Amino acid sequence: MADDVDIAEAPEESGPPSFAAGAAVLREALATLPESPGVYRMLDAGGGPLYVGKARSLKRRVAQYIQWNRLPIRLQRMVAETRRLEVVTTHTEVEALLLESNLIKRLMPRFNVLLRDDKSFPYIALFADREFAQIAKHRGARDRAGEYFGPFASAGAVNQTLTAMQRAFLLRSCSDGVFANRTRPCLLFQIKRCSAPCVGRIGREDYARLVEEGKAFLAGRSREAQEALAARMQAASTALEFESAALYRDRIRALTQIQQRQDINLDGVGDADVIAIHQAGGASSIQVFFFRGGRNYGNRPYFPKHDRALGADEVLASFLGQFYDDKPPPPLILLSEAPRERALIAAALSEKAGHRVELRVPERGDKLKPVEHALANAKEALARRLADDARTTELLEGVQRVFALERPPRRIEVYDNSHIMGREALGAMVVAGPEGFVKSAYRKFNIRGAIAPGDDFAMMREVFERRFARALKEDPDREQGTWPDLVLIDGGEGQLGAAGAALAELGIDDLPLVGVAKGPDRDAGRERFFTPGRAPFQLPPNDPVLYYLQRLRDEAHRFAIGGHRARRSAGIRGSELDEIAGIGPKRKKALLVHFGSARAVARAGLADLQAVAGIDRGVAKKIYDHFHGPG
Repeated sequence: MADDVDIAEAPEESGPPSFAAGAAVLREALATLPESPGVYRMLDAGGGPLYVGKARSLKRRVAQYIQWNRLPIRLQRMVAETRRLEVVTTHTEVEALLLESNLIKRLMPRFNVLLRDDKSFPYIALFADREFAQIAKHRGARDRAGEYFGPFASAGAVNQTLTAMQRAFLLRSCSDGVFANRTRPCLLFQIKRCSAPCVGRIGREDYARLVEEGKAFLAGRSREAQEALAARMQAASTALEFESAALYRDRIRALTQIQQRQDINLDGVGDADVIAIHQAGGASSIQVFFFRGGRNYGNRPYFPKHDRALGADEVLASFLGQFYDDKPPPPLILLSEAPRERALIAAALSEKAGHRVELRVPERGDKLKPVEHALANAKEALARRLADDARTTELLEGVQRVFALERPPRRIEVYDNSHIMGREALGAMVVAGPEGFVKSAYRKFNIRGAIAPGDDFAMMREVFERRFARALKEDPDREQGTWPDLVLIDGGEGQLGAAGAALAELGIDDLPLVGVAKGPDRDAGRERFFTPGRAPFQLPPNDPVLYYLQRLRDEAHRFAIGGHRARRSAGIRGSELDEIAGIGPKRKKALLVHFGSARAVARAGLADLQAVAGIDRGVAKKIYDHFHGPG
């Protein structure tokens, strides 16, 4: 982001007509913009977000965008598409930076650096709202009393540490419901991974001591915990209590196992994140390593989406704001290089965390080693990513050749239907492109029309009518990247014809359509491809393009089946009893408790129904008639 400049020094240069239209919008807004800090949003003709930025002075910052000759090509394109400007003032530039990061992550504007991070990080939680604390893996909101340790980079890293913690400190991991109803120790007690407080095998004080030892270990005081266990093992051995000594020995080994798995640690640092960025081929790879209590809790790679011309300092600055938008930053963040506006970012993260956050770029000493390790991982990850991208590019060029497209497709949409004898019918759309599957663009369509059971053609027609009627409304000029370059349909000539008819009714006649029909006996590898105006054909069994198309088709099938199962589960949670007038929640519950299931209610006789509390003869007759007809 450029520094603020004096508006008086900024010549107004209109540039080409397309740029002039956007610049005129900004010039008009300048008349009322304040000099105060804030966040601005540039919107396109459809109200979609193009860019979110922050400024120390909104007026001075926006004035820069009307200077054609001083803008890079990316920002020239952005201004050309701008049709509206929205601003939010803030008290300080730090507040503006925090708001900017939040809005970028929520709105995903096309011209910003975008961090696609849809996974929450797992933690280890010690829930202290019960007499005997529970240790558990946790994701999501921290709305239960207790202490949370992490984040861990993956579920696998949590599971390894959790298992070792159980062996070392014998803390219960069962749910409160299971804990309250135990009458004898479970298998975890038998394999020495729990102290069985549920059945009184350990007292409150001794269990509380185990909890405190576990907290000390997770907080980084591992030597303290190990020394205490070693002292008890020695005392037990001296007292000839060899079984107890062996138990302490096993607990010490469990702690040692955790530490031995750490290929690199940060001794004497406590909590820190290590973040390294590497750029090549116009792309960026960022590796984040989590260290808590000096121990390595794993790492995770990121590949933020950004303009090829952006430098590492600007990409890293935007990454830090978005990455810590929904997670607490540690006191120390070690970086491979300084981000743009480093001091401002540190101030914003400190305000968010409620404690001082330092951004440090080590040049020598012990702290340089983990940064170099993270940077090596970033380089390797980007090399693999670029190789995969090259492979995907080659496959998309193969798809272009097979289906005689004008250019390699950048957006492929794949459609499938799922139902059981026509019930709970659902259509599904998945999207793929040069970066793989775009899961944020997946869509499900609950079939609404009066369709005969099993009429796949009518289902496909309804899905296409709804999908592309909306596309015509929201992006009629096809400028937002939401229109497909190729449409694949799981089905043969009939499904293809239904989709084509739906598009023709909407006046769309230029979308390449392909039907993918399974081969004889639904044999994968013998698929036939149907396209309008061309005889069905097959691809060679070992053709990589065939494998790629199979993956696309299988992903659509998986998504459709998953959506259908979810609908079915939701339907099962309901009941045919809901359809009977006069049967409210209380009577329904009484019937289900008495008979065990709605099916058993349907088979019950009048006398059986009247035996249920709250069901008189009139209601029993109504229920009986619903299932058997009046008689």
